Amino acid sequence: MNLALFDLDNTLLPLDSDYEWGQFLVRAGAVDPQAFAARNAEFYSQYQNGTLNPIEYLEFALGTLSRFSRPQLDAWHAEFMEDIIVPAIRPAARALIAKHQDADEMIAIITATNRFVTEPISIALGVAHLIAAEPEVADDGSITGRLVGTPPFGPGKVSNTQAWLASLGKSLSDFGRSTFYSDSQNDIPLLSAVTHPVATNPNAHLAAHAMAHGWPILQLFDD
Repeated sequence: MNLALFDLDNTLLPLDSDYEWGQFLVRAGAVDPQAFAARNAEFYSQYQNGTLNPIEYLEFALGTLSRFSRPQLDAWHAEFMEDIIVPAIRPAARALIAKHQDADEMIAIITATNRFVTEPISIALGVAHLIAAEPEVADDGSITGRLVGTPPFGPGKVSNTQAWLASLGKSLSDFGRSTFYSDSQNDIPLLSAVTHPVATNPNAHLAAHAMAHGWPILQLFDD
């Protein structure tokens, strides 16, 4: 069996779901528009530049979620999916996933964005396995604001992938072919760990690294 792993934001989606969720909360009037938007933009810039502290960002993001009841969050997320995410899902992304599904490969999305934001997106894309930053969830389903475990960011994507596979009784070496699609230099550790890295819609840093190492470059959203 082969393995196919996908980053989510700016890889399968032509946007950053975490950043867009924050902007959605601003538009919904759920957070202070100036202070939150400025902080959200600051973290997004750090992510693009490869300087993001993932724990600091996730504590900010999950702390925001903890201020609201789960029914309210779920209602907002349903609107977010309908208004922002579903219209952004491109046929090319669905076709890429389907190619690996038709080959009967094991498929997972691995993202540093938290599970609350990304699980409905993974379902909409038809991908059953999701490795994401894990928010602590109380017995009533509310989000406490705390992070569980190591975030799947940078080298953390490698350790989280290894832990997920170990939970299934497998390891990367068990797969004859392992593919990982990503847009960002932040994912070079996992791209380097698989047999077939694919720089997908790469930023300038990753594009340069991919060309230097002979990795294929895929522009999924040229339309």
